[in-house]
Amino acid sequence: MTAPQTFHIKSFGCQMNVYDGERMAELLVAQGMSAAAERADADLVVLNTCHIREKAVERVYSDIGRIVKDGRREGGSVPLVAVAGCVAQAEGAEIMARAPAVRVVVGPQAYHRLPELVAAAAQGGRATDTDMPAEAKFAALPKRRRSGPSAFLTVQEGCDKFCTYCVVPYTRGAELSRPYGDLVEEAQALVDGGALEITLLGQNVNAWSGEDGTGRATGLDGLIRALADIPALARIRYTTSHPTDMSDALIAAHGEVEKLMPFLHLPVQSGSDRVLKAMNRSHSVASYLALLDRVRAVRPDIALSGDFIVGFPGETEAEFAETLTLVEAAGYAQAFSFKYSPRPGTPAATMDGQVVPAVMDERLQRLQAALQRSSLAFNQSSVGRTCQVLVDRHGRKPGQWLGKSPWLQSVYFEGNSAIGDLVDVELIEAGPNSLAGKIVERVPA
Repeated sequence: MTAPQTFHIKSFGCQMNVYDGERMAELLVAQGMSAAAERADADLVVLNTCHIREKAVERVYSDIGRIVKDGRREGGSVPLVAVAGCVAQAEGAEIMARAPAVRVVVGPQAYHRLPELVAAAAQGGRATDTDMPAEAKFAALPKRRRSGPSAFLTVQEGCDKFCTYCVVPYTRGAELSRPYGDLVEEAQALVDGGALEITLLGQNVNAWSGEDGTGRATGLDGLIRALADIPALARIRYTTSHPTDMSDALIAAHGEVEKLMPFLHLPVQSGSDRVLKAMNRSHSVASYLALLDRVRAVRPDIALSGDFIVGFPGETEAEFAETLTLVEAAGYAQAFSFKYSPRPGTPAATMDGQVVPAVMDERLQRLQAALQRSSLAFNQSSVGRTCQVLVDRHGRKPGQWLGKSPWLQSVYFEGNSAIGDLVDVELIEAGPNSLAGKIVERVPA
C-alpha cells in the first residue's frame, strides 16, 4: 500500500470533536497531505467518532461498510480507514476484529500520533493507540495558523463528575486543564489567522483552572479576561458548563467583560430531584434555578441553553412532568433533548426500571414541543433589537447572508456583506430556530 496523499475527516457529535478534527487535519497537512472535499477523492478516511448518541457504535460500522462498498464499486480501490474519537477509545482493538478494512484506531488523547500510525498502516500493518497519558497531547500539535471568523479552542478535557449515564470519564479520561500561557498563545494565533470569535471548549469547561502570567491561581473567568485583552478579538463564548463549577467570579465576568457574549449553555438533564440524584448530578432543581437567577442578575439579557434526557431508568410520568415545569420556569433560548440510551459500563445501563421506547418517544415529543415554544418566545422577545451579527456563511437565496447574534441566534438578512463581517442588523421577524433581519446603515460621524 502506498502512503496516502489525500485525506477526508468526518467528525460526529460535539464541538470538541470538531476541534479535534481540525487539529488532526493540521497534523496531516503538516506531513504534506492535502484535504479532499469529498470522501470518494481521499486516500485516507478518518471517522472521528462520538459515543454519546444512541447507536453510535453501530453507525460507525455502517459507515465503514459504506466506505468499503463505495471504494470497490468505483474501481476496486478502498481508502485507508482510520477510526478516531470516543468510539475508538471505547471499542479499541474490537474495531479491528469486526472491521478488517480499518487500519488505524486512535483514541481522543492519542490523535497527535495519527501521522505515524497512518505511516505504519501504509506499510501493510495495522496500528492502535488508545493510551491516555498523563501529559497533554497538545504540545505535539502544530501551531494554529488560518481560521474562519469563528474558531474553537479546547481549554479543558475529561470529566470527574461520573454521571451514571455518561461514558465521557471512560473515553476522555480525568479532568485536565491546558496551561494558561499555551491557551493565550493559541488564541492569539487564531485571531492572527482571521478569527473574530473564539468559543472555549471543554467537557466541563468551567472547571478549567491554572496559573496566570504572574503565577496566581485563576479560573475560567481569569482566562476569559486575558483573552478579552486581545484587541482584534471581538467575541468570546464557552461551552459546555456544569452547574457545580459556576463560580462567583465566572458569574461576575458575564456582567463585566463586554466581549463575553450573553449566552450560557448549562445542562440540567432533568426537572426531578430524585432523577437528578440517580443520575449522580450534584445539583437540585432549586439550586439550578437559583444559579440562573444569579447569572441573570448580572446579565439580564442572557440566552440560556441546556441539555435534557428523557426516559432515564425509573423516570415516572410525574417526574417527567416536573421536567416540563422546569422548562417553563427556566425560559430557555435553545436546548438539546435526547432519549436515554444505555452505555455499556455505565451504572445506569443496569439500573432497574428501564423505560420502554414508546414512552420515551412520546415524552421526547412533548419536551421538544415545550422547548420549541420557549425558543420561539425568546426569539420573539428579540424582535426590534439592533445587534451585531457575525456573518459566517451564505444564505439559501442569492444575496442572502447568515450569521450569529450575540445570543447565538441564527440571523438571515440581505444586503452588501461578506463572510467574516460584523454587521449591524435590526431583528424584524422571529421563528423558533432563526430570525430575519435587515441591515442598519451606519450614519457617518
